[in-house]
Amino acid sequence: MNKKMLVASIIMLSALIIDAQEKLLIKGMKISKSVRIKKNIYRIDADEKMDGGLIIIEGEDITVDFNNSTIKGSNTKKNPDEYFGVCIVIRNSKHITIKNLKASGYKVGLLAKDVESLTLENCDLSYNYRAHLNSTQEKEDISDWMSYHHNEKDEWLRYGAAIYLRSCGLAIIRNCKVTGGQNALMMTDCNDALIYNNDFSFNSGIGLGMYRCSRNKIAFNRINFNVRGYSDGVYNRGQDSAGILVYEQSNGNLFYKNSVTHGGDGFFLWAGQSTMDSGKGGCNDNVLLSNDFSYAPTNGIEVTFSRNKIIDNRIYECDHGIWGGYSYESEFSNNKFRFNRIAIAIEHGQDNDIHHNIFYQDAEAIRLWARKEQPADWGYAKARDTRSRNYAIASNSFNHDKLVFNITLTDHLKIFGNTFSNCGNIYKIDSTVTNLDTTENDDLSVKFSMDSVIATPFIEKPIDPFKGNGTFAGRKNILVTEWGPYDFRSPIIWNTNPTDTSGIMLFDIKGPKGIWIVKKVRGLDSLSIKKGEVPATLTAKRLKSQKTDISIELEYRGSAGINQRGETIAAGKPYSFSFKKFFQPIDWDVKWFGTDSMNNPIKTGFLFPPNVRMRPIKSEKVQVLDYAW
Repeated sequence: MNKKMLVASIIMLSALIIDAQEKLLIKGMKISKSVRIKKNIYRIDADEKMDGGLIIIEGEDITVDFNNSTIKGSNTKKNPDEYFGVCIVIRNSKHITIKNLKASGYKVGLLAKDVESLTLENCDLSYNYRAHLNSTQEKEDISDWMSYHHNEKDEWLRYGAAIYLRSCGLAIIRNCKVTGGQNALMMTDCNDALIYNNDFSFNSGIGLGMYRCSRNKIAFNRINFNVRGYSDGVYNRGQDSAGILVYEQSNGNLFYKNSVTHGGDGFFLWAGQSTMDSGKGGCNDNVLLSNDFSYAPTNGIEVTFSRNKIIDNRIYECDHGIWGGYSYESEFSNNKFRFNRIAIAIEHGQDNDIHHNIFYQDAEAIRLWARKEQPADWGYAKARDTRSRNYAIASNSFNHDKLVFNITLTDHLKIFGNTFSNCGNIYKIDSTVTNLDTTENDDLSVKFSMDSVIATPFIEKPIDPFKGNGTFAGRKNILVTEWGPYDFRSPIIWNTNPTDTSGIMLFDIKGPKGIWIVKKVRGLDSLSIKKGEVPATLTAKRLKSQKTDISIELEYRGSAGINQRGETIAAGKPYSFSFKKFFQPIDWDVKWFGTDSMNNPIKTGFLFPPNVRMRPIKSEKVQVLDYAW
């Protein structure tokens, strides 16, 4: 046998050995030792019950390399809100590594409980469960609101998750991707994790959620467009979606150099129900350093009932740049604010420092206030001093802001060393503001001029999470469809004047480069163009005879793409997309009746008192019943 034949034989033998070591996935498979999965596309439904899993991993010192296999669940279901089951379950284990996994079509992609030193790397858990949204461009539907205030019993699982971790200490999550779902990474009772170089973008709920999680380091991640409840120029609600959510006694976490733009909130921190009941604890000593929280429909950063540091972040074009209700002993420094309605808004704050920030063209730069009374059922207000007091506001730069300081019911403020350029009004205050001191304070000047020393994690080969962000700058790029935020990877026709009553409809055609042509139209005429290149703008006129059923069907050919269901659009092949709007007006006579303590329908079981003829307090004629609040 010559040398060439010998080498070839060795290579073939090695390949056969590796192939023999690879395992095929089967439903109910239990893994207790390291294994490499045979690369394949596995279409396997999980059980509908959430207490099991398609694959169970349990043990110590286990590496499972899924070899870029794809596992697809809910194979008989059409829509993402029908997806069910759990793909991978890891439990009661130590030193587990999961690599190169792709899983879609499940209520939960990967669920880990009671795992010490879990590593997830190079995994893609996109296109798992997400709810169908009922809000439209014209009007919000309150059924789309979520609530994450309680998770002691894994209540968060009702919303599904690509990755759900409970009691997983020392986790490492890197180079993973989640898009096209509702919630990406959700963590409870997880401490000392390192989460970096991930992309959790374009989901309809939460990018990264934490509940009772402390000392975690989150760095160099892209967590953009985790949003719902927004229609540009119509309403900006957010509906409790957020790029990053931090709840219930999560302390000492570091968020460093993450891109968290276009979230319902960019960053949403709430002390937790236990703090609200007792006044004790909070989500304290978290550090937000050098992140981008721009373009949030509601708050770029919301931090409440807690003590934290917000340093060197970029916060552009939000409703509130920072909402800091009941924040105390917190630092807000070296941040860049631009085009916000209110840059920093804090009610009932105490002992807070606001210094060395740059404000530019905000309608209001800083608003501080308090209410005269606190809600009677708040344990927090009974246990804590909740006055608005003791602020130091120094060395900030205010530029072209319409109003700089809007302050009421606040005591003891030191405001000095700030600069103002082309601002409107500097102060809007009244007699409820007491002990305002505008003289220089040398001690505070020295304190604020000192560099903050914050330990940041060493990351080998960090990604640039901010690269390309300029392409999608602005809230105008948040386009929320019935399945969540549009991700610009497939063609779409988008109505840009949804509440206009003139009869003229305006459309943007967006997506990858290519050509499009109108194939079919209903309810419209006078189209400005019927074919062209992407991007394009199209106008049309509603037919007076047909106002209830409107549709435009188009065909696209161009670059390869991926639609909102995760399906591939082949390059150069025809792909259909459309705009549809149907409304059937019905004439309703609506009458409003008042109730009082003598007749509470909830208590009496009667809408009206027996034998009493009620007179409506208001009447109106409408064509749709859509009262939201």
